[in-house]
Amino acid sequence: MESCHKFSFPLLTLLSLYMSFFVAHAEGSLTPRPFNNKITAGFVFGDSTVDPGNNNYVKTLFRGNFLPYGKDFRDHVPTGRFTNGKLSTDLIVSYLGIKEYLPPYLDPNLSIEELMTGVSFASAGSGFDPLTPQISSVISLPKQLEYFKEYKKRLQSAIGNRRTEAIIKEAVFLISCGTNDFVVNYFTLPIRRKSYTVSAYQQFILQSFKKVLQDLSDEGARRIAVTGLPPMGCLPAVITLYSKNAIFERGCIENLSQVGMEYNQMLQNELNSMQGRLAHLDAKITYVDIFTPLVDMIQGLGKHDFDEVSHGCCGSGYLEAGFLCNPESFVCNDASKYVFFDSIHPTEKTYINLFMASRPVIDSLIQD
Repeated sequence: MESCHKFSFPLLTLLSLYMSFFVAHAEGSLTPRPFNNKITAGFVFGDSTVDPGNNNYVKTLFRGNFLPYGKDFRDHVPTGRFTNGKLSTDLIVSYLGIKEYLPPYLDPNLSIEELMTGVSFASAGSGFDPLTPQISSVISLPKQLEYFKEYKKRLQSAIGNRRTEAIIKEAVFLISCGTNDFVVNYFTLPIRRKSYTVSAYQQFILQSFKKVLQDLSDEGARRIAVTGLPPMGCLPAVITLYSKNAIFERGCIENLSQVGMEYNQMLQNELNSMQGRLAHLDAKITYVDIFTPLVDMIQGLGKHDFDEVSHGCCGSGYLEAGFLCNPESFVCNDASKYVFFDSIHPTEKTYINLFMASRPVIDSLIQD
């Protein structure tokens, strides 16, 4: 891994990396389930992969509430989602028959009826490491959990304790986070590398994750899905920064992806262990693999029909993300031909493919 530690990056490059990261997979028609009265709501915690616009209400540069983000969303409106259309969490709540989109909790215009069916607390740029959200001045995971507790109190005041508890008990929870910790915080910045080896940092992140999961369980969460890390070396921005000749050599940086693969195995082992410890609460905890589906899309396995897999639709696609992908940027004609919309974040089609790949996991999570 030493070769990854010798780069020094200009400020603009660092800022372009201080966005969030994620990946996704699989293709097919989106057929909603028959309306399921049992699943009451969806609640989401994490980073830009699942932030529908909370950062619009935070003093940070890490926002996506301007075009070309949202160019293929309803009415072509940029909402704060770091993609051209819907996020996978929007697809999930629609599939479950809850509602069409999962809104940001910090939107001051949400009605009680909207709150009752779920929100996202996620914040682009966040991570499990407490230092990660500080870098970009965004909402930490502990703060997201505080907002969830605040949310419960708001609901209790409006509809009573019993109804609130019933909503939480039968809701689906999703945690999608961790890529910023490794790509930005560990490999780009020198602070954590001075104190942690790669394996020690993986354990550090895992311990922070366990605290989040335990806190959610203590607050009543019983159906919890957790995404692993993507093949981080395949993100276009990472390829650009770590390739010897990024213009002509656009292959994945395998040693960074290997770190994600190792962490994912550790995460799965921990989830299996926690499932056993929480069995008496009738809890379900499941792992969502995003690593394999994205690798399949990038390698052209299956019938994905992507024309471009190593740079994004916005700008050059090599480094632009967040404010570097803006209304003045060049934008490709058809984002569905691209795995990535900017140099970090997937297109809506990629999120659709991810949803389709994870649907069996979702089905198992909501079954009694």
